[in-house]
Amino acid sequence: MASSKKSSESFQLGKKIKEIIFSSQGFPLFLSFTSLAILFVLFRMKNVEMDYTISKTNREIEKVVLDNKELKAKKARMLSAEKLRKLASLHNLDQPKQDQIIVIP
Repeated sequence: MASSKKSSESFQLGKKIKEIIFSSQGFPLFLSFTSLAILFVLFRMKNVEMDYTISKTNREIEKVVLDNKELKAKKARMLSAEKLRKLASLHNLDQPKQDQIIVIP
């Protein structure tokens, strides 16, 4: 007997909620809150997606900066005076004479 009373009360409650939601005043409110909830979820998902994109871009920037530093160090090693002297002696190059130097203003 207690369970039938409980089920009839829940049936009454469900019926009352349906009446409120589908009434002329409740339905626009229900739609508004539902739309806001969906928009909130969509904006949150877009925010997470943007965070992933920004994080990936930052990692790529760090990689490019590191590559740039390595290339600058390689360039400095290749243009060092010691390395250039070795290359000059390997190819039988001498110091230029005074008449071979042209100064461009």
